[in-house]
Amino acid sequence: MTAPRTLLLDTASLYFRAYHGLPDALTAADGRPVNAVRGLLDFLARFITEYAPQRLACCWDDDWRPAWRVDLVPTYKAHRVAHGHVEEVPEALTGQVPLIRAVLDALGLPVVGAPDHEADDVIATLATGAPGPVDVVTGDRDLFQLVSDGEGVRVLYVARGVAKHERVDDAWLAAKYGISGAGYVDFAVMRGDPSDGLPGVKGIGEKTAAQLIAKYGDLDGIVAHAGSLSPAVSRALTAAIDYLGPARQVVGAVRDLDLGTPDLTLPTAPARPSEFAELSELLNLGGSARRILEAMAR
Repeated sequence: MTAPRTLLLDTASLYFRAYHGLPDALTAADGRPVNAVRGLLDFLARFITEYAPQRLACCWDDDWRPAWRVDLVPTYKAHRVAHGHVEEVPEALTGQVPLIRAVLDALGLPVVGAPDHEADDVIATLATGAPGPVDVVTGDRDLFQLVSDGEGVRVLYVARGVAKHERVDDAWLAAKYGISGAGYVDFAVMRGDPSDGLPGVKGIGEKTAAQLIAKYGDLDGIVAHAGSLSPAVSRALTAAIDYLGPARQVVGAVRDLDLGTPDLTLPTAPARPSEFAELSELLNLGGSARRILEAMAR
């Protein structure tokens, strides 16, 4: 018997992309924008149809910027903060998030989150314990750390668009960066990531980071051999030594969350058909509603 395929979706990554990629002229009966709702449903329908998973989870950011990560690296996502701990999100998108949850719930598509953790952590935990091959759908490079041909985990990377998404496996990572999924966290720590507020190691870019990992295996090995590196690289690592350890914990996705035992079976029909029909009419979901129902029914 073939092991079931699991599709894990970085939900916020996808509905942000839907919001920015579709016109705000897509509105509900009362005039509210629903472009993110419709776009997310279309994305779901596409990936379900193309990859035919038996299991699926819409992974959720219960906390988009956990305090424990900020305590480790205070600049983490700091540039995205609007007021206090609130993420700076367009008002027209903020109002659609509860609608997205309502639609997913009516369909019966599993939504999984965890207190004080991001969707990345939920994805990593579910991927680690999956009974068969896993496809992770995201526009976030940090999840490349999960890629492993041996464990059957790849990333369906949507940075260039959902229609042009790339299948990231070990060969893709080797060709792109010269590393494997196992080396990605240390690679990202040294390179840095402005989109997450991670400064990286000044003076060490992608090429040098990849070369160091290829030669010494990981950050521990690199630091242990700092004395034999070029003076410039050695100085850079020494100057960043207090950043490296905490940043590793920030970038590394948590793989052992207690998520209970969520049923990730992909339903073939809505859990609450009448509720989904009402939402479809109220939100003018039109073809998006039809496409997700057809995809589930397959």
